[in-house]
Amino acid sequence: MIVVSDTSPINYLVLIELQDLLPELFQRVLIPDAVHRELQSTGAPDPIKRFLAEAPNWLEVRPSPEIDPALPHLDSGEREVIALALLSASSTSIRLTTRPR
Repeated sequence: MIVVSDTSPINYLVLIELQDLLPELFQRVLIPDAVHRELQSTGAPDPIKRFLAEAPNWLEVRPSPEIDPALPHLDSGEREVIALALLSASSTSIRLTTRPR
């Protein structure tokens, strides 16, 4: 199975050193450019920076897809995850959020 991931699942799995669960569960993990940028932000913790510097072959960064204008209330990473998941018909998206909806 292929999955499209938002920033939080990758971020927190790396921080608790459980990122190796992802390739056990999924063939590939796709992230859109916006998620990649969020993971590379200047405030990103060192483990995230090290993970991205030596990104595994199961993690694939995809160009930003066209965004549905009906999603303005979401941040750019969330919008791109949804758009990329819709383009990749055989994929599932995973998100983890602590914000109330």
